[in-house]
Amino acid sequence: MEYLPHEIAIGGVYLPPMLIASILGVLVTMLTVALLNRLRLSRFFYYPPLVFVALAIIYTGLIGTLFVPV
Repeated sequence: MEYLPHEIAIGGVYLPPMLIASILGVLVTMLTVALLNRLRLSRFFYYPPLVFVALAIIYTGLIGTLFVPV
């Protein structure tokens, strides 16, 4: 039988698993970007906001696949 995604209850509110993965992905991205800025590595990127979006998508996919039952 195929595994079906289910909602996650937080404080009595049902949230879809992809929303949880997206929020966690953006939070991890913010930490990564802060670290890149602190180490002055973001100056090597042509357009840093695009790197932020790309990292958010990558982290959301990884978190959704590995940790949140999507």
